Amino acid sequence: MARRYKSRVFRRIFHIKTRAVRHSEASQRDRTAVGQTGRPFHDTRTEPGMFKSGRFVADALGDLREPQVQPNGVDLTLGAIYEQVEPGRIERDGKTVGDRREVEPSDGVYQLDRGGYIVEYADRVVIPDGHIGFLLPRSSLLRNSCMLDTAVWDAGYEGRGEGLLEVHHPIELEQGARIAQLVLADAAHEGTYEGSYQGENL
Repeated sequence: MARRYKSRVFRRIFHIKTRAVRHSEASQRDRTAVGQTGRPFHDTRTEPGMFKSGRFVADALGDLREPQVQPNGVDLTLGAIYEQVEPGRIERDGKTVGDRREVEPSDGVYQLDRGGYIVEYADRVVIPDGHIGFLLPRSSLLRNSCMLDTAVWDAGYEGRGEGLLEVHHPIELEQGARIAQLVLADAAHEGTYEGSYQGENL
């Protein structure tokens, strides 16, 4: 009697484990698809707490060229470059951005010496509700001794943003070149962005 009881228990445990494995495999298949290239890709758009796919970001921004869409984000292109010529001021309850002069390209190419520059992106950025935006430099900038410093973009922001370009070795940048990659992640928030940079450069 005891052996038959143990046998039933073991069969029950085995049945439960088998169902769990099959359910896990089915869930994985549901989340995995095959892209147009025939290579499998993992669509994270339905998974909370994850960074979004490049296609999701592209749909949020709209009006992008297909080469700008990457697997995990979208590339932003260079619109204009400025040099700051007057001091700015940051206070407890306000700020003033120092005056700038626009750097003129030669035949559409900026020739930059060492120093700090303000870059304006050519692409309109929209951060949808329920998300936060991070902008990272493209590796080609880093490989050419340049760095792009950026800040967080809050949910609700819309505009053609700006970043700080650090040039540690002279470089040539063509207007419209891809210089940064925008990624979006799920984020809880109360309210949306209503700061002074809302709608900038539009």
